[in-house]
Amino acid sequence: MATIQLHGNHRSLFTTNVMACFHDKEIDYEFISVDFSTGAHKQPPFLALNPFGQVPAIKDNDFTLFESRAIIKYLAEKYEGQGSNLMGKTLSERAVVEQWCQVESQTFSPPCSPIIVQIVYAPMFGGKTDQAILDTNVEKLGKVLDVYEERLSKSKYLAGDFFSVADLSHLSQINCLVNVADKGDLITSRTNVNAWWERISSRPAWKKVLDEIKS
Repeated sequence: MATIQLHGNHRSLFTTNVMACFHDKEIDYEFISVDFSTGAHKQPPFLALNPFGQVPAIKDNDFTLFESRAIIKYLAEKYEGQGSNLMGKTLSERAVVEQWCQVESQTFSPPCSPIIVQIVYAPMFGGKTDQAILDTNVEKLGKVLDVYEERLSKSKYLAGDFFSVADLSHLSQINCLVNVADKGDLITSRTNVNAWWERISSRPAWKKVLDEIKS
């Protein structure tokens, strides 16, 4: 069986989430770097993998898939008996995992992403931080994390007492908040959220990702 190709870029937070999944599931993969500086993500070879021109995408033999959350779930399902069980073992566990995956994509990411854009990416590409957008989304994310604080007072991880794709999907964005955007207080000011972050960010799979993107 051919090694799965991961087409992405280390500067992409969604690419690094997929890398973490590969490592947690102990799956061999080939990283194909997509060079943003040359616009490779908007050229025909990559558009054949994702017509929207966004990383990451994978190629598994003749099967291609884009959107990081879909890729993570595909890998977790395909390699269910290998590495960590990231989807839950029972129907109810899987349902709660999916519930918190939806929370991440529909409730957590919408305010988190603009914070990162305004602090990190806007200045990187010659723009300026819009303080009003930043302040609004910091307030929104704080309210979301208050709900997380309550949830995590009852369980070690979002879906229960096991690490799942729901937790994994938060890794890159929270890492950026804490270690790049200087918004770690959103995490550290909440006891249970901070303890959860310490648990998920100390996993060997995530540490491998951080080592890879530094090299």
